[in-house]
Amino acid sequence: MSAAAQRLYRSCEVLDLHVETFVWTRILGYDLAAAHGRGPLRARYVGQADLPRLRAAGLTGVVLSIATNPARRPGTRTATLLSNLAALRAAVARAGAEYVADAAGYRQARGVGRLAVFAAVQGGNAFDSAEDVRLAPAGLLLRVTLVHLTDSALGATSSPLGRSRGRGGLTAAGRAMVEVLNERRILVDLAHASKPTFWDALDAHDRGLPPVVTHTGVSAVRPSWRNLDDDQIRAVAERDGVVGVMYHRGFLGRPAHRVGAEAIVRHLEHAIAVGGEGVAALGSDWDGLIVTPRDMPTALELPVLVDRMLRRGWKEDRVARVLGGNALRLVTAARP
Repeated sequence: MSAAAQRLYRSCEVLDLHVETFVWTRILGYDLAAAHGRGPLRARYVGQADLPRLRAAGLTGVVLSIATNPARRPGTRTATLLSNLAALRAAVARAGAEYVADAAGYRQARGVGRLAVFAAVQGGNAFDSAEDVRLAPAGLLLRVTLVHLTDSALGATSSPLGRSRGRGGLTAAGRAMVEVLNERRILVDLAHASKPTFWDALDAHDRGLPPVVTHTGVSAVRPSWRNLDDDQIRAVAERDGVVGVMYHRGFLGRPAHRVGAEAIVRHLEHAIAVGGEGVAALGSDWDGLIVTPRDMPTALELPVLVDRMLRRGWKEDRVARVLGGNALRLVTAARP
């Protein structure tokens, strides 16, 4: 990695729109506040991030996600979510990071040299109903990913695990959820959404607020059920939204065992070619059962990405936008 890449990286805001590590806190008791190594799987699927490593890697902000258990009994979901949020906030405090709700909180954390941590939910069915979003304390969540890997009462997933195999759209309950999230100025994340759900959700979405797809790839570079096509990227860009590119080899390129960080840059480049300089951002999905690029296995190697950007001729302004500028603009638009 070049000295120029290191200097540029250290000068930028670096904001990751989607980190999934908290799921291992719930399943395995993985301590977010402790620094871990790569673990027995050598950072395959798990062991890629924790709060100390995110801070050591030079990230300035991160959105930690709480994934929804689709089998959880109705009537207990909102209470479970609030309990998980309390546990997440406690881990953030133990790590000496700062739990923040808006752009002003982010800047305040930056001013005292702390990692700013936003919280998100992956799967809007974490709430028993849209009305429960109104009952939750304001500012707890920056973002809700509308659907995850299974279909729900809100809509259909793009995942092969969904009953509709990606053909179903947004339901009436899903439309109500989008409207309430807009009302509370909580970002509506369309990662994992089937194409009909994606387009239905955009139709229901307040045009004065930006949509987001926090962790995805682009189909023009690597065709996949998980990735966005050009029309979807363009639609997000036209509403001043952002598309975060994830780091899973299988969604980035083939053959997977040879995929490096440069593949992430190719996906970012295509998103920019379609939607402009303001659309592309980082959405790693670290610890979300992903296999990361061979030259960027954990959060600590993130600066390698800047080296690959510069090798491909990126200007410093573009690098700064993608590392954090575009994501911070998104947060500011929804939560100044």
